[in-house]
Amino acid sequence: MKAHYKRYVMKFKVPGGTSRGVLTEKETWFLFLESEEKIGVGECGLFRGLSHDDSPDFETHLRTFCERINQKEEIDETFLKSFPSIQMGYEMATLSLKSVDSFTIFPSAFTRGKEIIPINGLVWMGDINHMKAQIQEKIGQGFDCVKLKIGALDFKEELSLIKDIRAIYGADQLMIRVDANGAFKPSEALSRLKSLADLEIHSIEQPIAAGNYDALYALCERSPLPIALDEELIGVVEKKKKVDLLDNIAPQYLILKPSLLGGFKACEEWISLAEERSIDWWVTSALESNIGLNAIAQWTFSLNVNRHQGLGTGGLFTNNFNCPLEVRKGHLTFNSNHKWETPFI
Repeated sequence: MKAHYKRYVMKFKVPGGTSRGVLTEKETWFLFLESEEKIGVGECGLFRGLSHDDSPDFETHLRTFCERINQKEEIDETFLKSFPSIQMGYEMATLSLKSVDSFTIFPSAFTRGKEIIPINGLVWMGDINHMKAQIQEKIGQGFDCVKLKIGALDFKEELSLIKDIRAIYGADQLMIRVDANGAFKPSEALSRLKSLADLEIHSIEQPIAAGNYDALYALCERSPLPIALDEELIGVVEKKKKVDLLDNIAPQYLILKPSLLGGFKACEEWISLAEERSIDWWVTSALESNIGLNAIAQWTFSLNVNRHQGLGTGGLFTNNFNCPLEVRKGHLTFNSNHKWETPFI
């Protein structure tokens, strides 16, 4: 088996605003495994500023990993745990190599176009009018669940925006999730969560910055609004540390991003531990290309999900790859008649 990689930079159609700044492009890396005449492709979805393995010498580590494969050296599991995006890419590429067509890695009713996955519509930060326009667009497209990025604007403005939405669409018509990306101060978080709960928000992702275990535990215990952990899970790879985190914080939800958490098996361990503690979860993509999104969507469907997932990011880029994934009326679908267009594979 031979391995090589390729860097690829995706360009946003419209800059995406978060509490950490505005995104105009997204770097990603593809890992290729070749055996005889078959090629497997995996995406190492590195997210600069967020991934546990974000480092200036990331490419050097990826190159060394490929060289070890080419030299038929044993895979270093300790190395992979330190580089979750490479671990994800390697797991995906291995599954791809074993598949019939490189891209159908979890065959199912979804990949046959017979079933669909409910997803939330993502609303990026921006000025209030821009956010209102995005919300109306998502509703017009048939979404009955939207996720709003909050935390960068004045909170009163953000609250007013949600009040305007609720004046038109009740909780039985539109599910609203919010994602603060850790933007709230611990001292102000509880009062803000109470204000959001009054508007029948479904949940909030990462209200305060990761690492504040005691403050987050107190918040989860007292909050009238369900709290979902996202960034808090990044870099937690050992089972004991996962157990300690869940037991010490006791969140209501987990947000699972395979590219940031080390792949499908790593996420399945989180799921098992969460369900033992009656903690719910859903899966979210992390701005991968359609190659990574395709694999994540297929895996997600295999988990028999029944709530809205965060898998609607495939249409954000001008230079993404044409593929069978399509968003229709608030659902991710797989058009089995549509062929892949991947010029570098």
